[in-house]
Amino acid sequence: MNEFPRISFGMIVLNGEPFVRYNLRAIYSFAHEIIVVEGAVESAAMSATPDGHSLDSTLETLQQFKAEEDPDDKLTIITHDGFWEEKDAMSQAYAERATGDYLWQIDADEFYLPQQMQQVIQMLHDEPTITQVSFMQYSFWGSPDTISDGWFLRRKSLFPQINRIFKWGEGYRYTSHRPPTIVNLQGENMQDKHWIDGFSTDKMGIRMYHYSLIFPKQVEEKIRYYEQVSWGQYNGLKKWMQNSFITLKDPFHVHNVYDYPSWLERFTKPQPPQITAMWHDVQSAKITFKTRDNADVEALLKSPIYRILRVIIKHSDTLSWRTRPLRRFLGRQRLRVLSILRKFAQLFGINSWRDKSS
Repeated sequence: MNEFPRISFGMIVLNGEPFVRYNLRAIYSFAHEIIVVEGAVESAAMSATPDGHSLDSTLETLQQFKAEEDPDDKLTIITHDGFWEEKDAMSQAYAERATGDYLWQIDADEFYLPQQMQQVIQMLHDEPTITQVSFMQYSFWGSPDTISDGWFLRRKSLFPQINRIFKWGEGYRYTSHRPPTIVNLQGENMQDKHWIDGFSTDKMGIRMYHYSLIFPKQVEEKIRYYEQVSWGQYNGLKKWMQNSFITLKDPFHVHNVYDYPSWLERFTKPQPPQITAMWHDVQSAKITFKTRDNADVEALLKSPIYRILRVIIKHSDTLSWRTRPLRRFLGRQRLRVLSILRKFAQLFGINSWRDKSS
């Protein structure tokens, strides 16, 4: 009987607290090795030390985990004197050291249900011709109890596949971080061969659990970083943070891809065990980390008006892309319709749940 494929986990991280130790614990039993590259790119200098390291205790946590929770010597920590030029170089640093049959890229705030990780590894074992696996995501917002959803996350023509698992071997190279891309010795892109895309894994019931909008610190650091990058325009992020994350004045653009309507929903499915442990430690002050006051979220999710408007906006996208003539018409009218819906929401107090709950 063939052995299960060896999985090399690769992570780049800057200011990854409080997730780091819990993420390492979550993947440890599935890993052939875990290679973590800690540090900052030049555009993240405002969130780093002068020599390019995390401002929080990420590096210390990695070193402590290595000393106390790595009995099988799986963890390799890579650091760099000064700033990395780009995230491509950081990802290439762990890829160059990978010795597994597959490379699984993971961020500190990305988790999976253990049974789903086992399901993926079983699939790789049963179908060794698979060269790449991608995932859809649950985008958590404010706490593990709430997710953001929206047109961007749902529409196939918009949503960027989250490429995370790649066939790996001698001569393979990590060529790009945006999107993650790996080629073999012949220069063939793994996505062009036997690719299991995110819509396929979603049908299998497998999703990434992405906790990228949980803590105010995360959001603030994302804003500072994206304001400095040279490969995109993100001038509206500060306004989004103020109106949609801090105050929830705009409860239909809650996801940080703010060009498209999005909304909040209650999440009632099982959580990855290490996220449950992390959230318990935060709530019980075992670890000190500032959380968002979600009283406004609770009031919003209980509002019948919000639920009605959420259904309208959710299904208006499905209808608008059903036929070409309707798509053209609603494309012209979409901003007007959304403006009317926001005014309707304000009329019924969707903007004032914080005052009502106080």
